[in-house]
Amino acid sequence: MTSFLLILSIALILSYGVFTWHYFANWRGLACWPRKPRLEHSLLGVLLLLQAIAVLLPLTQGALLSLGVGRALSVMVWIMLLIYWTCSFFYRVEGLQLFMMPLAMAALGFALLFPGQHVVQDLSNPAFVLHILVSLFAYSLFAIGALIAILMLFLEKALHDKRASPLVRQLPPLLSLEKMMFQVIGVGFLLLTVSLLTGVVFSEEVLGHAAALTHKTVFAVLSWLLFGGLLIGRKLQGWRGRVAIRWTLAGFLSLALAYIGSKVVIELILQRG
Repeated sequence: MTSFLLILSIALILSYGVFTWHYFANWRGLACWPRKPRLEHSLLGVLLLLQAIAVLLPLTQGALLSLGVGRALSVMVWIMLLIYWTCSFFYRVEGLQLFMMPLAMAALGFALLFPGQHVVQDLSNPAFVLHILVSLFAYSLFAIGALIAILMLFLEKALHDKRASPLVRQLPPLLSLEKMMFQVIGVGFLLLTVSLLTGVVFSEEVLGHAAALTHKTVFAVLSWLLFGGLLIGRKLQGWRGRVAIRWTLAGFLSLALAYIGSKVVIELILQRG
């Protein structure tokens, strides 16, 4: 990593740290500056542009693609932030900052410490490029769905305990969060389906053999089944509340084990590229 990218990454970590402090202080009633959503949204847009430079430039090494565990995580979190920023034009996404800002700090820091050494080629193959892009967007959407599910648990408990904290008062209604979660999961499920199909195509066209039944494949298919079951249960049985939250978190955990878990074991524990 060049000195420029190192300085840029550190500056972004500090900037997201300021955002984190700003949101937490406002929610606890301790802020020095009041909330200004339009200004916050504009500043976050600038940070996202700078973050695109910090996370996307290190991926290319000539004609190769370097997608180690740290860099993959940083790209995924950047996509999550981009989706969050875009959705904030159309939806009330208040409360997700509680997770998004610290997550951005952690992902950037992790990429600096553990960029990973997984270098892949075949960028000229359309099936492979489509598979990578669709997979990252699917994982990012499911991660946002999991964060919304956690936020729903927090809000449900606060309403049950009749605690009207500043954060609870600013959150969208529980039904709105639930609707948003299912919309995110619905799009993510379609992308995950495409990801699994293009993965098969990529394996057959580039590697010359059918996709192997690996740990990654098993957990990815299990995640697809869990999210598919959740959407069917929602459609036919009207699943909602804690049932929907449990299925969402289980599906995301399975997906995390499929991709992030395998990369952490291979690259950080086994020290393989």
